[in-house]
Amino acid sequence: MRHQLDPIFRPKSVAVIGASTRKGTIGRETLHNILVAEFNGKVFPVNPKAPVIHSIKAYSTILDVPDAVDLAIVIIPKEFVIDVARQCGEKGVKGLVVMSAGFSEVGPEGKRRETKLLEVIHEYGMRMIGPNCFGVVNTNPEVSLNATFGKTFAKQGRIGFITQSGAMGEAIINQAKETGIGFSFVASIGNKADISSNDILDYLKDDPDTDIILMYLENFGNPLNFTRIAREVSRNKPIVAVKSGRTKLGAKAASSHTGALAGLDVGVDALFEQTGVMRVDTVEELFDVAAALSMQPIPKGNRVAVVTNAGGPGILATDALINNGMEMPALSPSTVSKLKGFISSEASFSNPLDLVAGAGGDEFRLTLDTLKNDKRYDSIIPIFVPPVTIDQLDVARNIYESVKDSRKTILACFMGAGESSEGIEFLKDHNIPVYIFPEAIAKTLAAISNHNKWLARPRGKLKNFKVNSDLVRQLIKSALDSGRRAVVGEDAIEILGAYGIPAAGYRYAFSAKEAVTVANKIGYPVVMKINTPPILHKTEFGGVMVDLRTDKEVRDAFTELKKRVGTTEKTGRFSVAMQRMISGGIETVMGMTIDPSFGPLIMFGLGGIYVEVMKDVSFKINPLTDANAREMIESIRSYPLLTGFRGAPPVDLGTLQETLLRLSQLVSDFDCFAEIDINPFIASPDRGLCKAVDARFIIKECVL
Repeated sequence: MRHQLDPIFRPKSVAVIGASTRKGTIGRETLHNILVAEFNGKVFPVNPKAPVIHSIKAYSTILDVPDAVDLAIVIIPKEFVIDVARQCGEKGVKGLVVMSAGFSEVGPEGKRRETKLLEVIHEYGMRMIGPNCFGVVNTNPEVSLNATFGKTFAKQGRIGFITQSGAMGEAIINQAKETGIGFSFVASIGNKADISSNDILDYLKDDPDTDIILMYLENFGNPLNFTRIAREVSRNKPIVAVKSGRTKLGAKAASSHTGALAGLDVGVDALFEQTGVMRVDTVEELFDVAAALSMQPIPKGNRVAVVTNAGGPGILATDALINNGMEMPALSPSTVSKLKGFISSEASFSNPLDLVAGAGGDEFRLTLDTLKNDKRYDSIIPIFVPPVTIDQLDVARNIYESVKDSRKTILACFMGAGESSEGIEFLKDHNIPVYIFPEAIAKTLAAISNHNKWLARPRGKLKNFKVNSDLVRQLIKSALDSGRRAVVGEDAIEILGAYGIPAAGYRYAFSAKEAVTVANKIGYPVVMKINTPPILHKTEFGGVMVDLRTDKEVRDAFTELKKRVGTTEKTGRFSVAMQRMISGGIETVMGMTIDPSFGPLIMFGLGGIYVEVMKDVSFKINPLTDANAREMIESIRSYPLLTGFRGAPPVDLGTLQETLLRLSQLVSDFDCFAEIDINPFIASPDRGLCKAVDARFIIKECVL
């Protein structure tokens, strides 16, 4: 076999260890499914208590099977799985699907059992799906394997489906058959002790029977591997995923703006966005997108025409499409002229095009004949609300006859037609997806449109700047040696400078008189901040005075700040840090936080004191390419402020992009930062005035 997973997905022989004679048991139903699907290979039931199962000779152990066995399906009590796995290794079995439960999903004891099982798998060079899984399916007639205990055999198609939940796997297979969606492969990975979703994704990458990949995930194994594999696969095969766990409680409180803004699911969104994976929120949306991708050509753009026989659904469709970023160009004059030749004068002749309630199959066909040739549109949505007097099946047939040779994407909506509608079944049988409500079509087209935009993006390159990493190493070591976990003030500015990130430097004053002297040297207006005692969030504490323009204001500010914090023997003399106030720019924020699953996340957004209120930020997984950095800047809602708004000059976007890349390199070079805040970073039209005003680094124990 050419691939190490072929023994599992393309076996020539299968042993069912734990096959049973009792109906309703997993052992019996799995063997039954293999036989009913007419598996194109040898099948060996293994059960020490039954000589014959399902009219097939059974064997006491896998070692008694006289022929070679590629795949063993293990369905026995958890206590015996490890010994049976060892027997499989001795037999020369190459692949295992362990359906048995009672492993890491049940706690520490189960985790230890799973570890021992994995040791046996590795010892004999086998590969394993599971434990605690639903099984695998390959619908290719040359294989025809249904090694699951579900009630439904998947319809043959060109979609590969990876699920971490066995129950969800069975439910999705059942629903897919009702929807008319077919699969090439189904893999329920369970605890993914050995084979993970990454392994199967990589396997399906080169599978000639698979054009689209669906995923139901509860957690990631190795996000870095997923990033590498998914980015490559998405270029050729669309990936659509449901990732559960958006609202898990108990996320650890963060000490930086960046950490506070990085919600539980930010890493997942960033990962999918960077790899081109289409993320949907529900299983229903998974089917919606899958149906469109598998039955219709992928639309070339986001321009949509809507044809309906009812005004209300047309308005709903318009609202949903526009709100999801789609475009609805007006009908061209030539198209309107043609339509007036056969459509009632009461029609709207706009987009959406309302044919009015009396429109039947002929009107839909003639209208679609005209619209399918209009180059203004990439997709067409026929919406039909069936009145009593109109034959649904006739409308469906006319829709199909019109668009069957069209390269445009056709997604139909039959509202109120009923589940047993002959018209809906006819369209699905002829590869035209049918949706109950137009909002579902809008979300589907938006997901596909976003994927098309991702495909059109440049891949980007990693940059490597000349930096002073030795200085950063010294500053981190000094902080750790002194027991400090936060680097602020002058040390933080030095870290930025070492990596070429422009920053406004500090000068210090220990008295009001000295503060006035400093202010006159650096030039008014100035900003004054508490320096000692060290305070992490100075603004929240009231430890920052801005726009000080006179000597008196400087003296008063020094006195007021000293009064607010006082002095202690522990902190020594009170002092302030002073900077020349930078004005005329836009405050942005940059930072980094650690996601427990995905590692460092880089943040960019609108900054200043309102950063956590506005929450206008974007995240990406480190490291950043130059394209990633540019996308982060362009993706925030306030991006127009950076490009020039109401006559204001645009800021130096090149400096922002380069600063993000330098921050990314800093994070990549040092695994010592738990969180980083550069806030604010002043974005100015003048490159020389683009500077970080304040920064703080939260550090952790690390090897330097």
